[in-house]
Amino acid sequence: MQERGGYGQFCPVSMASEILCSRWTTLVLRELLCGSTRFNDLRRGVPKMSPTLLSKRLKELEKAGVITVRRLSGGATEYSLSQSGEELRPLIMGLGNWAQRWMESRLSLKNLDPSLLMWDMHRNLDVSHLPMQRCTIQFLYPELSAGQKRWWLVIENGRVDLCNFDPGHELDLVIRSSLRAMTAIWMGLTTVREETNGGELDVEGDPAIARNVQAWLGLSKFAPVERMVG
Repeated sequence: MQERGGYGQFCPVSMASEILCSRWTTLVLRELLCGSTRFNDLRRGVPKMSPTLLSKRLKELEKAGVITVRRLSGGATEYSLSQSGEELRPLIMGLGNWAQRWMESRLSLKNLDPSLLMWDMHRNLDVSHLPMQRCTIQFLYPELSAGQKRWWLVIENGRVDLCNFDPGHELDLVIRSSLRAMTAIWMGLTTVREETNGGELDVEGDPAIARNVQAWLGLSKFAPVERMVG
């Protein structure tokens, strides 16, 4: 299919594909379905997508009636799904469920991305398993470059903020792990206990927080899907 070229068929599958099957579109929809409404937040969910292409895709989705765009005071813009866009939820989630069920784990873990992993983790954290007071957790991936190695989650008043720079707070917990191991845990392919026992993960800090890592991580929305392949 050429970029936005069309298939020239009356079939509804063909017509839907003309809107949804251009590169990155389904991932932009995934981010909107996960609750991102601002341009910069959408970018953090698709870190390898250029800002120019993201802007283009958003305009295409608006033109197709899949999203609505609201201009706020101060020049900010807010994106949200229309009724049409919201009806795509089972389709987009179904794609993820299918891949989780049928794609081999070695393929699932082929394209590791710390930015996407940490962004996903920060918005799915189960804060009910964490202290009421401010809590700062550092994730350390020793094998990565300096700019990608350290990440911080700051949890306060039920809000979770993600930082890739030191926020200056005292650390409650430090988690050292390979990026592959943490991604596998997040996707439900393994567990904190298995990776700890295997020497791929180490947790230091507040014992109460350390004991509950598996619970407060929350995991990917696709993690519960029963896998049919190894």
